[in-house]
Amino acid sequence: FYPTPPEPTRAFLHAEMDRLRDFNTIWEPAAGDGAMVREMESVGLSVRSSDLIDRGCGADIRSFYDFPVSPAGAIVTNPPFAECGWGNGKARWLYHALETLNVEYMALLMNWSFPGAGGLAPFWASYPPSRVYLMRWKIDFTGQGAPPMLNAWFVWDKLWDGETVLRMLDRKDARQGELCL
Repeated sequence: FYPTPPEPTRAFLHAEMDRLRDFNTIWEPAAGDGAMVREMESVGLSVRSSDLIDRGCGADIRSFYDFPVSPAGAIVTNPPFAECGWGNGKARWLYHALETLNVEYMALLMNWSFPGAGGLAPFWASYPPSRVYLMRWKIDFTGQGAPPMLNAWFVWDKLWDGETVLRMLDRKDARQGELCL
């Protein structure tokens, strides 16, 4: 369990807020302790949360794979990496979201090296992301002060038409305009 610090979610919301407001509800299916849910709700988004384990945030305690239909058109989450890679997971999470649940929009906070995972070439050929946001800082998920990797938000958006766009994210708050007044 690696709770997501506020900065990556805030930076992502800053970049994608206009698109996220198109959805009545955002689903956080790996809610953990609710860290990302709280950030999304703090900017006025309605969020449905679920997780396998009750960590006290009021999430539905249910497996992602037990949902035959998505409770929302959009997913925003820091998913279990092992379920998204090819090794043990065979990209199970990705296929469930994009094929079984057929979500309109999905944003996953992943390791920057995620696209290079062996075995994922067929997935990338069928489902190239719309946008990828590389974070220009290393996220300290453990609080130990020595984060080992770069992360990025990978976004699949059915409204997107064109090549994958790469953008950089700095530590910005989705409420930046309000905070500067």
